Amino acid sequence: MTYAAVHNPYKCRQCGFCSDIVACPGADELICLGCGACVLACPNGALELVEDAREGNVTIQVDGKTNQVPERITVRDALTTLGYLAAATPEDPGLFAPCEVGGCWACAVEIDGNVIPACRAGVKEGMQIRTELPVDYVPRRIVQGFSGHPAGGVGTPWSIRSSNHSILEVVCFATGCNFRCPQCQNWHISFRGTGDALTPEDAAKLLTEERESQKVNRLTISGGESTLNRPWLVQFIGQLRALNPDSEAHFHVDTNGSLLTHSYIDELVDAGMTDIGIDLKSSDSDIFMKITGLRIRELADKHRETAWEAVSYISQEYAGKVFLGVGIPYNRELTNITELSRMGEKLLQIDPAIQVTVLNYRDAFRSKIAIPTDHEMQGVRQVMMDLGLKNVICQTTQGNIGP
Repeated sequence: MTYAAVHNPYKCRQCGFCSDIVACPGADELICLGCGACVLACPNGALELVEDAREGNVTIQVDGKTNQVPERITVRDALTTLGYLAAATPEDPGLFAPCEVGGCWACAVEIDGNVIPACRAGVKEGMQIRTELPVDYVPRRIVQGFSGHPAGGVGTPWSIRSSNHSILEVVCFATGCNFRCPQCQNWHISFRGTGDALTPEDAAKLLTEERESQKVNRLTISGGESTLNRPWLVQFIGQLRALNPDSEAHFHVDTNGSLLTHSYIDELVDAGMTDIGIDLKSSDSDIFMKITGLRIRELADKHRETAWEAVSYISQEYAGKVFLGVGIPYNRELTNITELSRMGEKLLQIDPAIQVTVLNYRDAFRSKIAIPTDHEMQGVRQVMMDLGLKNVICQTTQGNIGP
C-alpha cells in the first residue's frame, strides 16, 4: 500500500516548516514519496497521509538482486516491500528508522555509492542499494544549536546552579526523535530533517570550541533524542573526552531513556559519559502513551520499561561515578497527583537521594494545555518531598526551585 501527503489549506498557518525544515519534496501528490515526515512535523496538523496508488514501477538493485518496486516511495518502504525487516528497537533484526524524518541517520544505507538515510531517499530507476554499510563508514547525524546554556537540563546537578543565570554548560541538539509528544517543546529539533550531517569528531570539535569560548566545564548533548544513533553517540562522547582530557570536563547526555539498555549505558560510560538526565514520562502505560503520542502499546511499554530500568541500573552500577538526574512531567491535563506519587515511590525505592526535576509541561507544538501555576508546581514538589525524596527540583515560570 502506498501513500501521499495531502495538504489542508484551512488548517495551514503558512509557518513554512514543511518546506524549510522537513527533508522531503513537499506535500505535492505528484512528487510526494509518502514518507510522512511533513505529517509528523506540521505543528498545525495541516497534512495527512492518504492512500495513493502508484501507476508504475521502477527497477532497483538491492544487495545485488534486481527487483521491481512501486515508483515514488522511499528506500525504507521499498526494502519493507521486498521483505526486509523493519526494527522497532536497535536490538531487533532489520532496518531501524526511529525518527522517520531523516534527522538521526540510524537508517542509513548505501545508495549508488553514497550513504544516506533510507527514510528520506526516494527510489529511482536503476538505483543500487546495499543494506550493509561500508567497513570504513563513519556514522553521521544532524546536530545543531551549539551554544551556551544557563539553565542546564535534567542531568545538571542542582549544586552548580547559579543565581545570576550565567552559562552553566555548552550544549548541542541532535535532531530526530522516536517519540511524538503533542506538547513537545523542542519540536523544531525533534522533527527536523535538514542540515549538515556531522561525524562524531566534527560535532565534538564544534562543542569543544564552544566550551573554550564560554569557559565552562560541562559539555552536553540533548535533542530531539540524542540516543537514536548508538554508534554515533558513543563515538561522539569518546571524541569529546579525547578533546577535553582535563579532569574538570564533564560529558552530559540528556535523553528520554527509551533505548538505554544495560550494554548501551556501559558503552557510554566507557566512552566517557559522566552525567545523564533521563526524562521519565510516566509509570502508567496509558498516561505514557498520552504524553509521548505513541500509538503501539507494546512498543510504548517497552520504551517506558527500558527508561525506568536504565535509571535503576545507573543508580546501582554507577553510583559515585555517573551523576544521574531524572525528570517527571506534570500537567493536570496529561497526568495526575496519584501517578506522580507512584513515580515518586518507585524512585524512592531506587534511591531517595536521586535528583528529581518536576517539569511544568505547557502549551507547545500541537497541544493547547495551559501551563500549571507556580503555586500548583510547588504543591507537586511538596508531594514528592513528603514521600521521602531528598532532592526535588520544581520548574516554574519564574525559574527552578530547588532543595
